[in-house]
Amino acid sequence: MGQIALPLDWPVADRDEDFLISDANRAAFDHFKRWSLWPVMATILTGPRKSGRSLLGRIFVRKTGGRLFDDAQSHDEETLFHAWNEAQERRKPLLIIADEPLPAWRVALPDLRSRLTATPQIRIEEPDDALLGDLIVKLLGDRGVAAPPELAKYLIPRIERSYVAVQRVVESLDRVMLLQHRRMTVPMARRALVEAGLIKRAKNRA
Repeated sequence: MGQIALPLDWPVADRDEDFLISDANRAAFDHFKRWSLWPVMATILTGPRKSGRSLLGRIFVRKTGGRLFDDAQSHDEETLFHAWNEAQERRKPLLIIADEPLPAWRVALPDLRSRLTATPQIRIEEPDDALLGDLIVKLLGDRGVAAPPELAKYLIPRIERSYVAVQRVVESLDRVMLLQHRRMTVPMARRALVEAGLIKRAKNRA
């Protein structure tokens, strides 16, 4: 596991365009690599906020020349209906990113609902341990903070298992580093995250 582009030869603008692969998102990664074989030239991608689904979508449409509807439930249904039809006619992929899959995503337009029902759905899951650790290191590195090798191992069993929690942890540690002006250490991170309420204070600690 590591920081790789999606896929290795896809053009990226900077490190923020990198997509980290683990079992939590591998099914989506593999599905998009095989887009030319899709029987329906569209896919609905769901997953938690901050999971990289929008990043994945931007990379995908840039590579394939397809079209992206991010936060699709907020878009006009008639527009999405015509985009779905056009994708089939042109054989250019349409990627639809939504918070919830059908039927939880309530679609009022019957013609659109029938098309989305026939559209494959793929989901990014909550991060596993490997992805949690790599995200912490990557996001701190993006902010110029060098994480000690033991930091991710210390944090993984102690923080909430979610992408939003990783963002909050990184933001808290980044603020501390801006104030401290010294090397990040596990004790420093522990104190900062306990004060921020992101991990619990260890019992029986002097």
